[in-house]
Amino acid sequence: MNNIVDYTFTKGKFTEDQLESSIIKLFEQASCSANSTLKWQYRNGKQLKRKYDDELMEDILRANLMERYAAIGLTDDEAQIVVNELKQIPSTPLYEGAKKTFWLLNEGYTLRRENKNLPAAHIEYIDYNNLDANDFLIVNQYSVQGYELRRPDLLCFVNGIPVAIWEFKTAIEEDKTVHDAWEQICIRYRRGIPNLLKYCMLAVICDGVNTRLGTPFTKYEYFYAWNKANEQDKVSNGISALYTMIEGAFAPDRLLAILRDFVFFP
Repeated sequence: MNNIVDYTFTKGKFTEDQLESSIIKLFEQASCSANSTLKWQYRNGKQLKRKYDDELMEDILRANLMERYAAIGLTDDEAQIVVNELKQIPSTPLYEGAKKTFWLLNEGYTLRRENKNLPAAHIEYIDYNNLDANDFLIVNQYSVQGYELRRPDLLCFVNGIPVAIWEFKTAIEEDKTVHDAWEQICIRYRRGIPNLLKYCMLAVICDGVNTRLGTPFTKYEYFYAWNKANEQDKVSNGISALYTMIEGAFAPDRLLAILRDFVFFP
């Protein structure tokens, strides 16, 4: 991975666009620690045909549900009911909406069938047991209309659901720090686009040197670096912490483990 980062980048003389481009490349190279060849796919949000108030990628979620539940004869209308159950979660108050989203993503939804002769079906939005049954997509330039029009730097989608948000600040501007990235997510985005933030279980702030993980509700001092991708690795800091964040926390299998077992709503 080091070949994508030149001397200028490692010395902090880079723009936000350069940082974003390098992070996208790291995502595309990130490998599963499990026995899987699944990789992140990349799309540019400007090239997607969508309305700005569509936070979910509904077509991807519906297609994933139809494929995973083909054996029980899930219909198009039933798939849409499952999608709507997630989509219609209120975004205000945001904490309660995010908590309900988290519960639904982890516990699934009990669907009453169109055919009354069929038993109710338990539907999972994310398949935590079969990694390869899920779609992993990173998207930049994904504008979202809420109370304000905002464009997060990077979003991580699992089955069309934006489960993680990234915000970058360049180290080339002396008045910009990783704290500005935290303010962007945890203050401005929470205020302006709660309709997106209700899905984002994780949040990452990065200036290329400091890369920290938390949630949209985490206080700045509790965002933390992911210093090792594997037990045998040495503790990383500075620019190398960006690699270990993606390999350690955002390899597809590890991301699902974090979403399932390490997110807590008190």
